[in-house]
Amino acid sequence: MEQLEYQEGRTELATLGEFALIDRLTDGFARHQKSTVKGVGDDCAVIGIGKVKTLVSTDTLVEGVHFDMTYTPLKHLGYKAAAISIADITAMNAMPSQLLVSIAVSNRFSVEALDELYAGIRLCCERYDVDLVGGDTTTNRAGMVITTTAIGHANEQAIAYRSGAREHDLICVSGDLGSAYCGLLVLEREKVTFQANPNFQPDLDGFDYVLERYLKPEPRTDIVRLLAQKGVVPTSMIDVSDGLASELLHICKQSRCGCQVYEERLPIDYQTTRVCSEMSNNMLPVSCALNGGEDYELLFTIAQSDYEKLRDEQAVHIIGHITEAGTPAVMVTPQNSTITLRAQGWQNNQ
Repeated sequence: MEQLEYQEGRTELATLGEFALIDRLTDGFARHQKSTVKGVGDDCAVIGIGKVKTLVSTDTLVEGVHFDMTYTPLKHLGYKAAAISIADITAMNAMPSQLLVSIAVSNRFSVEALDELYAGIRLCCERYDVDLVGGDTTTNRAGMVITTTAIGHANEQAIAYRSGAREHDLICVSGDLGSAYCGLLVLEREKVTFQANPNFQPDLDGFDYVLERYLKPEPRTDIVRLLAQKGVVPTSMIDVSDGLASELLHICKQSRCGCQVYEERLPIDYQTTRVCSEMSNNMLPVSCALNGGEDYELLFTIAQSDYEKLRDEQAVHIIGHITEAGTPAVMVTPQNSTITLRAQGWQNNQ
């Protein structure tokens, strides 16, 4: 029997970060199947022989790391677990079709509690015409772990990877940014007050939008449909799960280019601005947009020739352009100074 060799010494996981760790663990894996079109390194794996390809993506949510049962209703949690995997499919400019769900739970949760969790999963599946086709259930000594695997399909020519951006392409983003993180800030603030005084009633009035953005994100299948209707195939695409800055850097790294985005063009909702103004640390809305994460909007690039097709679409915002290889990823402020973008976003989400 072949013995495994281990390196001496110890490297802490925190010294690498999530994406460097993935690169390290998957380095050296050979591709044995002709049907493997795209493996590790994008929002989904892409497999298949014919013109229509299958896309597959998996996400795991861990209690105490990705969600807090203090303020997360189980129905919302089920919906979110399904939604974030579906969002990975849309991040490749494809449409979702099937979902698998695996859960590991302790006896702290009753059958009725799991009924509520799956009611949220079912609601999300119904909304996005996705079939639940399998999964697994097992015990867990502490808390809950949910793993979802989404499957989708797309024509080969329509699939958008992170690696296709080219110099002069326009950078677009759907919806608004930073609102999900602000929803989390509100919930965490109310949790702290509740822990100090269990008789406290949470004050959530006026924060409906940011709370829903965090607790119940919506995959942007509508944007995928819009792009198809307009005859636009993005040159690159990713979803905003870890903050705009982090996602831009992924595209720049994979596409071997730089980028320039403009602060005044970043779409930020007024409730996001309100939450930032109320926080004691005086957080800036642009910081939430760049580093907040979990918005699950679509960030994509298009050729300049497609500008006229999208210029009047309110759901799509053009925020900058791609620059040549070797240039940095920067944000231009209203004062015309540049700030180098850094990945400071959603590490472990809590």
